[in-house]
Amino acid sequence: MSEEKKRKIGIMGGTFDPIHIGHLILGEAARQQFSLDKVLFMPAGNPPHKRNRAGRAGDEQRVDMVRLAIASNPGFALSLFEMNEDGYSYTYRTLEMLRKRNPDTEFYFIMGADSLFDFDQWRDPQRIVNAAHIVVATRNQTDPEVFNALLEQRREQFHGDFLKLDTPNLDISSKRIRELIRNRESARYYLPDPVLNYIREHGIYLSSAEKQ
Repeated sequence: MSEEKKRKIGIMGGTFDPIHIGHLILGEAARQQFSLDKVLFMPAGNPPHKRNRAGRAGDEQRVDMVRLAIASNPGFALSLFEMNEDGYSYTYRTLEMLRKRNPDTEFYFIMGADSLFDFDQWRDPQRIVNAAHIVVATRNQTDPEVFNALLEQRREQFHGDFLKLDTPNLDISSKRIRELIRNRESARYYLPDPVLNYIREHGIYLSSAEKQ
């Protein structure tokens, strides 16, 4: 009897402070290109000493924004796997635990091009590679030859599966969006409308004085 086909699950991690259309485009592109059954959006927890930081969203608010952003896509799901009491999870630990709990699943860890450059500086990168396929988004500002050469270098260095995600990596950052909102400039189209409405309703990213 042939071996039962394994499920294919993508992992999109990040602080998502706030989640924006760039995250959603990467998740959907990975889902389609690699025929993933589901993409899990996994907000990272803030350590206790960094919770409720000025000008940032709280843990529950970040989770709410992810939930709102992905609600219309049945191929996306929210995972609270890294929202633990310690507030900090190393990627290799998360992936190893997921694999242990889901032996019938192949995991695809989705990351931006910038992360490929410093990947060898991450905590235990070899264990990350051993636990998942690494899906890397290209970046418009990066020379394609440089990117492809680094991708091949990482494959040889870690003897792992580094896959190129064929999609433009929009030059959008959560930091820039926070600045727009703080300066009361338009962040429309950078964020899904439900997320933008949630930010306005709760006065997120404004100073205490501006909320009054």
